Order: sequence, then C-alpha cells, then structure tokens
Amino acid sequence: MPYPKNLLNDHETVALDLHPHWWFFAKGVAALVVAIVAGILVLVFFDGDVQKYVVYAAIAAIVGCAIWVVKRYAQWSTTNFVITNDRVIYRTGVVAKSGIEIPLRRVNNVLFNQSVFERILGAGDLMIESGGETGQQRFTDVRNPERVKNMIYAQMEAATRSTEPGATGGDVVSQLEKLEGLLHRGSLSQREFDAQKRRLLGD
Repeated sequence: MPYPKNLLNDHETVALDLHPHWWFFAKGVAALVVAIVAGILVLVFFDGDVQKYVVYAAIAAIVGCAIWVVKRYAQWSTTNFVITNDRVIYRTGVVAKSGIEIPLRRVNNVLFNQSVFERILGAGDLMIESGGETGQQRFTDVRNPERVKNMIYAQMEAATRSTEPGATGGDVVSQLEKLEGLLHRGSLSQREFDAQKRRLLGD
C-alpha cells in the first residue's frame, strides 16, 4: 500500500516510498515451517491416543504461526518509509496509526549499519540524527539503506539549492507554500516560520 497522497503538503513530491525488507517476515515464516515439520513428525512417530493429542497441539501451533505471519504481512503492507522533497516520513499501523516526520532542514547526519549477512540480503538499519526534540531515530529492516541515505542527502541538497538567493520567484513562492504547510501541520513553530519566511524574502 503506497503512502496516501492526501497526507502530502502542497507541492510536496515523493522521491522514495518503501515497505520494510522481506526479512521482516523471517521469524514468523521460520516458526510456521517448524510447526509444519513438527506436525509431520508427529504423524510419523506417534500413534494411538498419544498421536491424537499431539496432532491437536501441532495443528494449534500451525494455526497460531499462520495467524502471526498474516499479522506481520498486514503490518508490512501498512508500514511506509517515505522520502519527499520536504521531509522523511515513517508511518505504521493497520488500524491505529503512529509515525514520525523529520523535516529535511533539521537532518544533521544519516548513518547506516549492515552486518555481513544483512549486506548479502540487501537489508540494514538507518540512523537519522536531527535537530528536533527526538535527536536520533533508528529505523530497522530498511531495504538498501545506503541507497536510502544517498537519497536523503540528494533531497536535502535539492532543497538547499531551491532556497538559495539566486532561486527564481516561482521557487520562492513554492517554498513559502511548503513552509505554510509545515506550520499548519505543527512541524514548525510560528517563530521558526517567520524566520524562514524573512530569509526567503531577503528581509
């Protein structure tokens, strides 16, 4: 499920929209496979009343693991890691939603970490250091974290170029509209908005 476009600010565009890496399912799938194998072994090595009760237990384990896998899939499909030209967004939740938004202008550093195994799989963790209240945010099971890091820096550079003194009048208007969107969403305080507005207008 892609990130809802109605949650974007005016003139905000999505550069990258990712679900977690498939490794997100590893534990649930492994548990389901073990439960199925255990059920087969029960049929082979037990008989009589003992087999009946153990089979019931094996079936319950298989059903429980299957439900776990389905639940993980629902979580996977409703979890988005999004990079736009304004911010980094993490949103998750099947019914109740939670998440975090980090304006690109507040990002200080982006780090990624991959073990040898994760590098083979193309997965890893991403750490974003920002000037906000949270300071650091770690995101796990990110697909190709080095590529994601480079994409964040590319969007930050593009945003910086668009606010340079040589930017066209249209760019200034666009940036003002984006700032107003951030103000309305609560990502900017009124004082921060006024300071950014003065900088854009050259006051």
